[in-house]
Amino acid sequence: MTRDTVMLPPTEVGLRAAAEILTAGGLVAMPTETVYGLAADARNPAAVAGIFAAKQRPAHNPLIVHVASRAEADALARFSDAAEALARAFWPGPLTLVLPLRDGHGLAPAVTAGLGTVALRLPAHPIARSLLEAFGGPLAAPSANPSGRISPTTPAHVLSGLRGRIAAVIDAGPCAVGLESTILMVGAQGKQLLRAGAISAEAVQAVLGTAPEQPSTGRITAPGQFASHYAPRATLRLGATSPAPGEVWIGFGPDCAGAAFSLSAAGDLDEAAARLFAVLHEADTLGQPIAVAPVPETGLGVAINDRLRRAAAPRDG
Repeated sequence: MTRDTVMLPPTEVGLRAAAEILTAGGLVAMPTETVYGLAADARNPAAVAGIFAAKQRPAHNPLIVHVASRAEADALARFSDAAEALARAFWPGPLTLVLPLRDGHGLAPAVTAGLGTVALRLPAHPIARSLLEAFGGPLAAPSANPSGRISPTTPAHVLSGLRGRIAAVIDAGPCAVGLESTILMVGAQGKQLLRAGAISAEAVQAVLGTAPEQPSTGRITAPGQFASHYAPRATLRLGATSPAPGEVWIGFGPDCAGAAFSLSAAGDLDEAAARLFAVLHEADTLGQPIAVAPVPETGLGVAINDRLRRAAAPRDG
């Protein structure tokens, strides 16, 4: 248990302090363009175990490894021609590639959950990139929140779930994209969309020439695949064109003028994605059931609806 959680500025001094914590095996919440990630040295088994303990995360759920460069990614995994094309198109950015591990990769076993693949991302956020460079190695970094709960897009969201469990948070304000990375597995089984995210399937198809497939089994091979995930404490009802008595209504589009909150009054999917988790956090503080207006199942709406369906799914226990 960490004595207290320190807030660090997104400056050279703050990043140096964060890198020192990581080198010593500690945990630091870092901003990315998608959500805040809980970073630890991906090569240090004790540090990686600390991520699972702080988040109370199931051990069979693999972690995304963040790298500072393509050279660092190449040292960890094997890139096919398709993976090369995707990396050229979308890195740095909100795309995670699940690729075959190289021999001698040096990652802690818990990072890959015993699989022969690793989930890699080269983030675009300048502070995340500066931290990776200051640290000088790969960082395992799932979302910085208790497992299964709403993802954090601000430092306050991180502290509300992990204060006292982690060493530090780098305070760089709200995340711009607000929706986790798209996860694609590229290997012998083809190109599979393991998690919808900030890069649409249409954008991926434009690079690959064909649409990515859906995974054929229910096996967990990447983060964000549990049926219940991203969940508020309150119950969540989807497709609500109006609230039931006692519900907090989250609207989308101009026809939801009476909603307590709105993902986007203009019906803009980019705005809705950026606001999704922040709005869910705020609505959840009211302690009432939550109802969410319909969101179109197109473009970023696919990823938004994926998060909402998992947030509304039945929960264990």
